[in-house]
Amino acid sequence: MTQGAATAGRREWLGLAVLVLPVLLISVTVTVLYFALPFLSADLAPTGSQLLWIVDIYAFLLAGLLIPMGTLGDRIGRRRLLLIGATAFCVTSAVAAYAPSAELLVVARALQGAAAASLMPPTLALIRNMFHDPGQRRMAIAVWAAGFAGGSVLGPIVGGWLLERFWWGSVFLINVPVMVLLLLLGPIVLPEYRDPRPGRFDLLSALLSLAALLPTVYGIKQFAADGFELQAMTGVIVGLAFGVVFLRRQRLLPDPMLDLRLFSSRPFSMSLITSTLAIFALVGLFYFIAQYLQMVLGLRPFTAGLLTLPAAGAALAGSVLAAVIAKWARPGFIMGGGMALAAGGFVVMSLIDVDSERWFLVSGLLLLGSGIGAVQAVASDMIVAAAPPERAGSASAVMEAATELGGALGIAILGSVGLSVYGERFVASAPALPPEDAEAARETLGGALGVAARMPEQAGAALLDAARSAFTGGMQVAAVLGAVIMALTAVLATILLRSVRVDTPQVDGRTE
Repeated sequence: MTQGAATAGRREWLGLAVLVLPVLLISVTVTVLYFALPFLSADLAPTGSQLLWIVDIYAFLLAGLLIPMGTLGDRIGRRRLLLIGATAFCVTSAVAAYAPSAELLVVARALQGAAAASLMPPTLALIRNMFHDPGQRRMAIAVWAAGFAGGSVLGPIVGGWLLERFWWGSVFLINVPVMVLLLLLGPIVLPEYRDPRPGRFDLLSALLSLAALLPTVYGIKQFAADGFELQAMTGVIVGLAFGVVFLRRQRLLPDPMLDLRLFSSRPFSMSLITSTLAIFALVGLFYFIAQYLQMVLGLRPFTAGLLTLPAAGAALAGSVLAAVIAKWARPGFIMGGGMALAAGGFVVMSLIDVDSERWFLVSGLLLLGSGIGAVQAVASDMIVAAAPPERAGSASAVMEAATELGGALGIAILGSVGLSVYGERFVASAPALPPEDAEAARETLGGALGVAARMPEQAGAALLDAARSAFTGGMQVAAVLGAVIMALTAVLATILLRSVRVDTPQVDGRTE
């Protein structure tokens, strides 16, 4: 325990429980939709591109607005921003639940992501302000990280239970009672914190950050799907150009929205990279797992969700264990070990085929959950500890923006690569179909299932065999890419952070 650091009491720990609610819910919202995709496909008939955007746009807007929202929370008060965001999240969730078309659902998901952006930064920033003792702070952040990682796994379970009893919009309506609970308890157990000298909120910087992110992500998404086409290259170039303008403006402002000095800290930068890549690979793979369980194995949504439950427990165990052993082990070794575990999980997932036993899938998810949980707990603490308390909201937003962007890009890149492999293998092995049916079946596995349902039994069974085999091949390729990314990052984190200790002193908001 650091000498002179105030210890947290009952109110702070109750406040932590309240702060985990929005983190858990936002994470659930990302993955709960995966299990609703077959029902969405049947009801709204989205194209393959629309299906990806329904999943992607929420995380893109969430990531793009996190930095402005983190800075805004430092200025107007972190608890106030949290409560405003909870109200907006209630409304946008209800709008998404009753969207009558794929186009309107994309818009609703965008608004929901914007509302979620005002929820994330205050949670981690308030933990930084409420828990001053390093040991308690590490444990609190481990619980926060467990909620973030566990929510990704609990989403399919919650979604599966709802989808077996209600229509697909119910996966959004579950947000409303949780947000109401936050609105009731937040003012009672959460203190208010704000930067005593906040400076002016720079609206231009906020617009530039969004203008930099969205075209870049769109371009990467198009590149992953279609290769080096003009549309993809234009998006990336435009986004990078706005990014350069944004960074130059931050260097000139006396009170920048993004304090670039933080990035000169190796613990901050490497923790940020490690956390981002971990979420990139995890979320990208879960895009396939949900569909594999339901549309390849043919499991009921709730049963499919239960198979992912061990990963939630593993994430919680990994987060808490990492916080405990951080008292003795250096963070680089913990993060490197966590990424190595995750790499092993991806290797297991890359070996799964249409006829694999379920325990094989569960073992891979256990490795993934424990590894990612450990990485997120330590990386989050390193990032938040690198910033002074008055800038905790901004630092938290940077980390959350990077991890949310990683998740969105995981779906966009790994999802597009996997779907590309699916399309190629499906064309090579599927029986002849009318042009319109062939295009629908080639785009998505859900489309193939819909076409097969309209065909004679024997022909439909042949089509399903080809589609399921092709989809599993795409998932295997995505898992191999995830394993390579995890293994390389494990080596980098271990080497570059081998001499860094958990409580490295700060210098002007930076770790040395």
